[in-house]
Amino acid sequence: MRWNRILLKLSGETLGGKGNTGINVSAMDYITGEIEDAFQLGCEIAVVIGGGNFIRGSTLSNMGIDRATADYMGMLGTVINGLALQNILEKRGLITRVMTSLSMTQVAEPFIRRRAIRHLEKKRIVIFAGGTGSPYFSTDTAAALRASEIGAQAILKATNVEGVYTGDPKKNSQATLIREVDPAKMLEDGLRVMDLTAVTFAMEHKLPVVVFDVFTKGNLKRVILGENIGSEIKTGK
Repeated sequence: MRWNRILLKLSGETLGGKGNTGINVSAMDYITGEIEDAFQLGCEIAVVIGGGNFIRGSTLSNMGIDRATADYMGMLGTVINGLALQNILEKRGLITRVMTSLSMTQVAEPFIRRRAIRHLEKKRIVIFAGGTGSPYFSTDTAAALRASEIGAQAILKATNVEGVYTGDPKKNSQATLIREVDPAKMLEDGLRVMDLTAVTFAMEHKLPVVVFDVFTKGNLKRVILGENIGSEIKTGK
């Protein structure tokens, strides 16, 4: 394996099935199957889950809801996704823990760094929900933060496109895939495949970020094994 401990960033949309809303059981079964295959390699896996399939703070803010309140609502959506992901993973026989940055002890453990690391050492899949616990920060930033805290060796950002392109491949047929991405140029060119705060944080902490298509079967496992899948944002490590 290229890495022994990774942080997998899943958007809420992946649980809805390629951009749909709500929870799609077939999509969740597929995603958990990919995680199980990767876990069987012996890799320690933590997951940061988004909530865009239910609610987006930025969208609610544009509708007139106070931004901080809207972001807290979005955080609650990530907890719903975290519990759903936990349930499907455990039906596969995997041991998991959901940890939240918001206090809700009836449904999940509070995030405690040393406890999270211990769970990983005991071969439990740890699901981080609730974002950073503060408004104005995306779950991409939460992924970079948690990856650094638990000593993950890489952030793997699951998407529904092959990687980072020179433009939006859904709108521009001339957009080409970039295998190795210079983060400074990414910021300069405004390639918004990942939140800019998250990219800057990853650069500062020298955390490699691989953006890949999770809907190509076996890709997660292949990325962990070191195959040239997707795009890697080079951070100096």
